[in-house]
Amino acid sequence: MKKLTLFSALMLMMMPALAQQQFSTPDIAADALVNAISTQDDTALGEILGDDWRHYLPSEGVDPQAVARFLRDWKVSHHIEQQGNTAHLNVGEENWQLPLPLQKSAEGWHFDMTAAADEILTRTIGRNELGAMQAMQAWVAAEHDYYQINQRWAKKIISSEGQKDGLYWPTAPGETPSPLGPAFSPVTPGEGYHGYRFRIIAGADDQSVALLAWPVEWGKTGVMSFMIDTHGALYQADSGEDTPDKAQTIERYAPDENWQSVKQ
Repeated sequence: MKKLTLFSALMLMMMPALAQQQFSTPDIAADALVNAISTQDDTALGEILGDDWRHYLPSEGVDPQAVARFLRDWKVSHHIEQQGNTAHLNVGEENWQLPLPLQKSAEGWHFDMTAAADEILTRTIGRNELGAMQAMQAWVAAEHDYYQINQRWAKKIISSEGQKDGLYWPTAPGETPSPLGPAFSPVTPGEGYHGYRFRIIAGADDQSVALLAWPVEWGKTGVMSFMIDTHGALYQADSGEDTPDKAQTIERYAPDENWQSVKQ
């Protein structure tokens, strides 16, 4: 997650250029990229990446700390991993791989922005799915905390105004916090949390509850849908482009043959 944000920040420092530069070796290409980033040379960055990068990369603002982390990791350690006509830049003690492959052509080596778009999307989906599953485990813990206080399961994530009938309610300084934080309720309507929407559904029996999660936009913010009960039994399913419609029809925790158990 952190590293994907770093890459987005690096790319957003760049301005479009008329042509994309070719290099004789991947190492020279990597050195040129890092030098342009460290000197904030917008012209050089555009020449290195070409003028189509804006079509593939996110548009949020630059994080100077992310840029600083990248440059620090580069100084600690960096190397090129090459397989045939494709190469990747790895940096830092964690050996993090920049999701921007280098490709060899007849003219030399260049940064392949089309392949980068696919890699960024894959990492975004994986990050969001992991975040959604972790959020669902947090929901399980919150439900048990709520049950200890009220001797019943909460059937709402966000409490009604002025009430404590859900897992989250606002508190004043010094008050005991609610079992769940406000993150499940995004500030921007429709935005979701970690690219997912969440809804409490009935559990395996009428006395219990479960949680359903599905991607805000299938294939872009996530692929798998998830459901979990208060025992922590987590299942996943890929409902394809019909995911939003199918999610609305699910009212009870009853995973069938289309759902696979997720081992954690």
